[in-house]
Amino acid sequence: MRGVILCGHTHIPRVVTIDGGLVINPGSVGAPACGDDEPVAHVMEAGSCHARYALPGRLASGWKVDLRAIPYDFEEAALQAERAGRPDIAFGARTGRVPRSGF
Repeated sequence: MRGVILCGHTHIPRVVTIDGGLVINPGSVGAPACGDDEPVAHVMEAGSCHARYALPGRLASGWKVDLRAIPYDFEEAALQAERAGRPDIAFGARTGRVPRSGF
């Protein structure tokens, strides 16, 4: 593989080189933590409630990637989740983590 692949879904900001190519995942804009039982039980946690994005740039020597994290009104997002009956999502919005105990 050569070139750049932009991806998401894991909620984890990361830049890795695979077979000479670059894989960029900026993280999550508004869901810094999630879990599911399908296809197998898994948890994804950014560990931060910031909104994230990536700025890739081409240089003569290769690629430069700036992973950025910016604050947003995560408390308002958490309150909306609580009003919708989703305390688990509210916890994730506030902490970037999946709750370890049930709600």
